Amino acid sequence: MARRRRKKLPTEPVAATIESISHEGRGIARIDGKTIFIDGALPGEEVMFVYTSRRSKFDEGCVREIIKASPQRVEPVCPHFLLCGGCSIQHMSPVSQRTHKESVLTEQFKHLAELELPEIIPPLISKSTGYRRKARLGVRFVIKKDKLLVGFREKSSGYLTDMNVCMVLHDSVGQRLEELQALIRSMAAYQKIAQIEVAVGDNHTTLVFRNLEELEATDIELLKTFAVETGIHIWLQPKGPDTASPLWPEESQLVYSLPDYEVSYDFLPTDFTQVNAEMNKVMVKQAIELLDLKQDSKVLDLFCGIGNFSLPLARNCSQVIGIEASDALVERAKQNAIKNDMQNVEYLAADLTKEIPVEIKGVDRMLLDPPRTGALEVVSRMKEIGPDRIVYVSCNIATLARDAGELVKNQGYRLCSAGIMDMFPHTSHVESMAVFEKA
Repeated sequence: MARRRRKKLPTEPVAATIESISHEGRGIARIDGKTIFIDGALPGEEVMFVYTSRRSKFDEGCVREIIKASPQRVEPVCPHFLLCGGCSIQHMSPVSQRTHKESVLTEQFKHLAELELPEIIPPLISKSTGYRRKARLGVRFVIKKDKLLVGFREKSSGYLTDMNVCMVLHDSVGQRLEELQALIRSMAAYQKIAQIEVAVGDNHTTLVFRNLEELEATDIELLKTFAVETGIHIWLQPKGPDTASPLWPEESQLVYSLPDYEVSYDFLPTDFTQVNAEMNKVMVKQAIELLDLKQDSKVLDLFCGIGNFSLPLARNCSQVIGIEASDALVERAKQNAIKNDMQNVEYLAADLTKEIPVEIKGVDRMLLDPPRTGALEVVSRMKEIGPDRIVYVSCNIATLARDAGELVKNQGYRLCSAGIMDMFPHTSHVESMAVFEKA
């Protein structure tokens, strides 16, 4: 059976009035009753746009000209904003970005959990450029351009963006994209480097090169020379994350700290750590304040990672139990507890979707920091655990709202407050924090 031919998209710009904005930051317009999501447009604007795709229920487009601008509009800080998929709302003022994210928070609680927020916690904010300390950059040689690209993918595309700078990446990397492009292009294995993982600590920056084949001696020397000249530590990863190891220097340890609690952490560049170090400091502080700890409090820290929350918590209560699925992260957390001379914190490895393998009697506080899938399996057993107060740190408002509905409707808790944390400025990604108490 012959395939249907796709209709060609109109090439001429089309006029539209933007009525509202989607959760992911695209302007929403309607033409002849059909919804169109338009990249780069803001509510109240009159724009000229071009179609990028047409579907049965909605169309998509991209702004070509602003006829009437919104007061929310600002000049994007990055020259690659319209093309690069790394940021989606850089054309919106920082205050408007946070207002939009708060509206998404309240709307999701109302829509998914039928809950009104009794109190909105003021947003946590930090600097909006050079903040990103963790990233995965694509690497690709484009034959038609005869050019080696390093960067993020284009919006709604599998192609890499042709970019020479990134304004949200830490300056040690974001201002060196052209140097990285030239470095990899000079290597014999320039078509066998699949990606670069970026990890920035308080002490130095590490780049993990994903090499699809063993590197020749000349390529090794090129990487070492780059490392010596820039001070950036270089790792190689021939296969999975557990194969990553330092190339230069031979001993390489990343560190970050939380000075308010006199805590520092050793971590590997492949470990999960928070993207925004400055935001992490105020996030941990707020979580501890919202838990309202007592001197004899016993805290359960679930999805604890390398101890980001549990070590500062241990400075403020009698006991902390941290549980994490990854054996490697639990081992790192234990080592960090020893490093910081913490005697009142215990770490266990377990799949929290199946069990909580610890005596939970006496736990009066809980901190949840789950992945994007949320913590439904945990909150569905909250009557059994019974903490007086829960602080839930979320990287996905939809699953937070779902879990909040379970806590309030079925587990005997009330929602006290919630608010956003602008962990990822200029993107539509929303991190949030919510507080629950026994009803």
